[in-house]
Amino acid sequence: MAYVINESACTGCGSCEFGCPNAAIKMKGDIFVINPSKCNECKGHFDEPQCVAACPADCITLAA
Repeated sequence: MAYVINESACTGCGSCEFGCPNAAIKMKGDIFVINPSKCNECKGHFDEPQCVAACPADCITLAA
């Protein structure tokens, strides 16, 4: 399961994109999106997803 970015809460700062070790986050139009095929939730490398840790708006959550 991958993470998603809540578009209405996202400030567009880009911290998540730079924090992602898998290059799974990219700007698409005016918003950032997470590519679920590239996102592995940072398992095996970090204790927590780096995008979640980097996001100052706390707008990244697990996809339902």
